[in-house]
Parts: sequence; structure tokens; C-alpha cells
Amino acid sequence: MDLQGFSTKVIHTGYAKPDAHNALQMPIYSNAAFEFESAEQMEEAFLGRRPDHMYSRISNPTVENFEKRIKSITGALGVTALSSGMAAISNVFFTIAQTGSNIVTSKHLFGNTYSFFASTLHSFGVETRFCDLTSIEDVSKNIDENTVAIFFETITNPQLEIADIAKLSLVAKNHQVALIADSTLTPPNIFNASAFGVNIEVISSTKIISGGATSIGGLILDYGTFDWSHHKKLAESTRKFGPFAFNAKLRKEIQRNIGACLSPYHAYLQSLGLETLSLRFAQAGSNCQLLAEYLLTEPKIKQVNYPGLKKSPFHDIGTKQFGNYPGAMLTFNFGTREESFDFLNKLKIISRATNIYDNRSLIIHPASTIFCDFSHEARENMGIPDTLLRLSVGIEDVRDLIDDIQLGLKK
Repeated sequence: MDLQGFSTKVIHTGYAKPDAHNALQMPIYSNAAFEFESAEQMEEAFLGRRPDHMYSRISNPTVENFEKRIKSITGALGVTALSSGMAAISNVFFTIAQTGSNIVTSKHLFGNTYSFFASTLHSFGVETRFCDLTSIEDVSKNIDENTVAIFFETITNPQLEIADIAKLSLVAKNHQVALIADSTLTPPNIFNASAFGVNIEVISSTKIISGGATSIGGLILDYGTFDWSHHKKLAESTRKFGPFAFNAKLRKEIQRNIGACLSPYHAYLQSLGLETLSLRFAQAGSNCQLLAEYLLTEPKIKQVNYPGLKKSPFHDIGTKQFGNYPGAMLTFNFGTREESFDFLNKLKIISRATNIYDNRSLIIHPASTIFCDFSHEARENMGIPDTLLRLSVGIEDVRDLIDDIQLGLKK
């Protein structure tokens, strides 16, 4: 029987091998190594001729089951689970980039992602070209024969900018470069990456997938839709593995050598989180919409930004690509940094904490935290003013969240 629904696929995706006790939830295989019946069987496994687990840094039954569930709901050709969202991003670019390569992306990125491109990859001789991804002309003029990818966040964090993904895909195809998306703010129940022409997708599974900030993790999804045969680094891999070229390079070399593996316990927690993802996102998205509309009525707040608001410049493209609730995160501004801090310090229910898409609502002042290592001028250039607050909306009762905000606004 073919499973159709998102949650049904998550819950009823079968195991790679039958469980010895017919457990309905995949057990936690919290061990390092796996025994073989013979030296010949061990050799076959290490040569990749048998789909056996050898060592949990390379593969593990609990992690494999989590990857299998993600593959079932997305249709990806290959899924690799890693120890964090940043591990996912770094493993992707260590797989495809080398000295002399360049990457086209936006200056509107999450702080550590920006730092990875501008500093970490730069030290390895990889250039990053920051441009306006909402301008197809600007994207096109930054691509040349050494460009290995266009990278974008489906909704930028925390600027909440949304590019037209179909147009980016067309540019990428015309220039024969891979289109890579960080879709953390738009989970797979609302965003079908492959349908929009994304070749590689990365997700911080720490966020809504984990089921309420229970664990750290990251995912790489390879849709097998990019022809790597002309790629300088993966051409040889393509001759051997065809559409599996990227996944083979990633799994057989980069992931093993860097060692950023997902723990079996975290894979178990995130598998549980997957089962209720749709329910939790529906509540958080609805809450976010209601809070954004409420914040517009408060005179002390100078600006409210959420793509679900009709006044947002990204409303039309956001709802077209992601449905009625384009994310469950909003931002708003006060007149001064001091007003922002005063508001934060009065809150009783909304937690002053980093992370997003917890079951709890979380609020943070990005300029003094996530982006604190950047200069004032750099933050302004990245769209991070000192007056900005980022609110990741949780699944609490929205009336209680409104009451808490009103408490924070009192003199």
C-alpha cells in the first residue's frame, strides 16, 4: 500500500531490517561497533558490497532509521544525518568546494553560516560572493566557471527575506551550478524542495524536527537531480556512481573523515519529533500569524516583520512557496536598544534564549548575541539593527503570549 500523507509516512516507514522483538519504535543502538560472522563478511562490508553497519561514526541502525524516515517524506535520493545544522552546511561545501571555487549567496544569513562562508571557507581558498538573491540579475552576474553553488535560506534568519526559488533554480540550471537550500525555517511538511528545483537541501533538525529542542542535529538531503559530470571535484565520482556522485563523496569520504556523526540517542529523539511535526507547526504558525497581527496594533513597536502579513513585501512569494504560514518566526523593532532590553527583561512566559522552533516561545536580541562578533557597520549591512528583536513563536496558548507581551510593554 502506497502511503500518501506526511505524518502517515513518518509513522509507518518500516525498518531496514526486522526488529528482534517487533518494537514499534526503533530501539536506541547506543554502541560503537558491530560484530561480523566472518572475516569475509567484514571485508565485504568495508568495501561497501554489503549494507552492514560497521562503526557508529559511519552508520548506525537508529540513525539509519531516522534518515529513512526523512527520505520517505521528501523523496530524496540520499539522506545523511549529522551532529548539527552547521555540520550539515560545512559537510556539503567540503564535499563540493575546493581551492579556487566560489559560492554565490546572500549577505542576509544566519550569523554562523555567514561566518563559515566569509572566514572558514575563505581560509581554504574558497571565495564567497555575497549578493542580492531577490535580484536575478545580481545573481547571474556573480556566477562564473568556478562557481560551484548558489546557496540560500528559504526564509533568511532573522531578516525574513524570501527569494523566488523557481527563478533561482532557472538561473542555476542555465549556468550548470547546484542550487542548495537551507530550509530550516520551512520544514518538509510545508516545503517540497525538489518540486522547486533544489538539488541539495540542508536542515537543522535541532529545530522543529527534534520535537521541542530536545537535541542537536542536522540533515543533508541529496535529490540526485544535479549532473556532477562537469564538476571539477566530483567528475570522477560521477563516472563511478552516476546520480549518487555527491552522496558517495559525502558518505565515503567527507562525513567519515570529519566525523560529525549524529548520536543514536539524538536520532531517536528526532524520530519521535518527526511524528508530531505537522501538529506542532500548525499551532506555532497560527500563533505567529495572530501575534504578528496583534503587534501591529501596539504603538510602542516601530516595525513588525512576518511574511504572513499582507503588508510584508514577501507575503505573496512566501505564501506561494510555503502555504498559509510562511514560518513561525517574526521580528519587531523598538525605537532604541534600551527599550528592547527593557522589554526583554519584563517577560515572564516568553523565554530569553537562543534557538528557534522550540515548543516554547523564544526571544533574542540578535545584534548583542548571535551577531555580537560583527562590527556595528557589518551588522547594519547584514540587516541586523540594534533595535531588532527576534521572536520564535511556540505552541503555548496565544492569549498567554499576548498577555506576556503586554506585560513587557508596560512602563
